[in-house]
Amino acid sequence: MSVHKEVKKVTTHQLQEMKRRGEKIAMLTAYDYTMAKIIDHAGIDVILVGDSASNVMAGHETTLPITLDQMIYHASSVIRGVDRALVVVDLPFGSYQGNSKEALKSAIKIMKESGAHAVKMEGGREIKESIERILSAGIPVMGHLGLTPQSIYKFGTYTVRAKEEEEANRLLEDAKLLENYGCFAIVVEKIPAKLAEQVSKITEVPIIGIGAGADVDGQVLVTHDMLGMTHEFSPRFLRRYLSLFDSMTGAFQQYIKDVKSKDFPNSSEQY
Repeated sequence: MSVHKEVKKVTTHQLQEMKRRGEKIAMLTAYDYTMAKIIDHAGIDVILVGDSASNVMAGHETTLPITLDQMIYHASSVIRGVDRALVVVDLPFGSYQGNSKEALKSAIKIMKESGAHAVKMEGGREIKESIERILSAGIPVMGHLGLTPQSIYKFGTYTVRAKEEEEANRLLEDAKLLENYGCFAIVVEKIPAKLAEQVSKITEVPIIGIGAGADVDGQVLVTHDMLGMTHEFSPRFLRRYLSLFDSMTGAFQQYIKDVKSKDFPNSSEQY
């Protein structure tokens, strides 16, 4: 009889405990079953089913085109591969802005149809009503401040945010507001490291950075970027742990060569 080892799932409460203990939180993105299974097996704390799937999986220039149903498809695939990590799903552009009833409907649909554990939303005080509505349904919400890619056309650029005092102060206020509304954690993207450190100090909820320096409570990267599968994107904050673009290209070219030279399949590779 095989004894199934009980896997201790990561919870929102545990993440807050990690912050209190000073233990950093590691978070990566996943959009499909196979990748999620490997990342979860490696011991990651949080998996983000990001609307970056719009860029990475679908080839769009921005995160705006991805739909709620497409996000649910990716999230369901990820959930089937995960035993331990907390799985957070981005509410896509247009599924929550300006209408808190719509926001609640979107969040419920994601949770019901994908089995995910939490949702993530971009913005501060302007989405207060949506956050509170979703939380009232018992759905955990992760916030997202700083560079908010869904607002790309408002900003007009993907450069560092909150370098000016006014925007920095607003970001600090928004972080406190998100905590007070009940968000269990907040992603801060592409803001000065000093400001990110301040955000982490004034909040009790975990602050996860991407391009926000080392003095936050955790880090997140897009998996395809850190594996070096994408090679045209090289922001300063990205550390490439592998160069998969080159290795994969090599493998594919070798396969092509072997097929054309009739080296593959050989006698031991057939029936």
